[in-house]
Amino acid sequence: MTGSALRSDNGRRPHARLAFALAAALWACAATALAADDGMIVIPGRGESAETALANANAAGTGRPAGNPNPGGMPATNAVEAAGANPAAIAGGMPAARPQAPLPAPAPAGLAAAMRTALAPRQPAWRANTAAAAPAARPLPAAGASAAAAVATPPGQQDPDTIRRTALAFLQQQIAGLPGKPAASVASSFPRGLAACTTLEPFLPTGARLWGRTTVGVRCAGERPWTVYLQAKVTVQATYYAAARQIAPGEVLTAADLVARDGDLTLLPLAVITDPSQAVGSTALARVAAGLPLRQDMLKSAASVSAGQTVRVVAAGPGFTISAEGSALANAAPGQSVRVRMAAGQIVTAIVKDAGTVEIPL
Repeated sequence: MTGSALRSDNGRRPHARLAFALAAALWACAATALAADDGMIVIPGRGESAETALANANAAGTGRPAGNPNPGGMPATNAVEAAGANPAAIAGGMPAARPQAPLPAPAPAGLAAAMRTALAPRQPAWRANTAAAAPAARPLPAAGASAAAAVATPPGQQDPDTIRRTALAFLQQQIAGLPGKPAASVASSFPRGLAACTTLEPFLPTGARLWGRTTVGVRCAGERPWTVYLQAKVTVQATYYAAARQIAPGEVLTAADLVARDGDLTLLPLAVITDPSQAVGSTALARVAAGLPLRQDMLKSAASVSAGQTVRVVAAGPGFTISAEGSALANAAPGQSVRVRMAAGQIVTAIVKDAGTVEIPL
């Protein structure tokens, strides 16, 4: 064999031996890292075997001194020798038979399982743990339940809703005779903490009207009396009449001059026309714009009297009738009362019978 062949052969063998030595060292490190008690990665130091490094790592984790992993007192095998290299051949520089690379020892079943667990993807497991650790969502309480708890009446106090229902029933009874479709509502915001009462008395305060926004009172006349005033509202949905066209002063209205509309009468003037007979045949006292709701004070009925008009005043009794002339002091329709100044200067109150006659009831 030539010198160049020897050099080529000698140049390849050290690289092969070094590769085997590095592979053995990496295998020992992986085995040590997987076998450590606390999962620490252990890399053997210079001149230290894998068993010695593992024992020292476990001793440091548990606080116990490391034992001698080689009880026989034999020195640890060099990494190069473990790879199958011939030290004598290397030192002498002589060629030697190429040793076959030793087959790696089969990994124990526990070591293989640990390696698969360590190399397995972590994100799915983390998601599963997160989902398992997340507390179950608690259902939110219903809005009605929380509202009921918030307005619960303490023992010994008057239920606010009972007060409101009492006032509402009173208003509904009072407005039953109004025209159209009357309705009432009572606000529920008022002072709380009133003493419990067995008999509630609703009433209409002085000056309050059963029309539009108003006030209704509720009192308790028991051992611990109290009185509350509640804000209320009365609406009356009915038909009223408006001018179908522009009407000039002095014109006599016909049925064609009226147009029916529906609405809340409490939002309109009190004298609004709700019966067409109140307007048909009447004379307009002023200019009326088209679409404007008609009022009684805009019209003069054919059977009405007006202020300053001379009327015949009649006083009738059993078997006698007295009549005289006077001057009406206001406008009035048939059936309405009107004040009349007599010729002697005295003022009497009479009921309008027709356009020129008023009657004094006796």
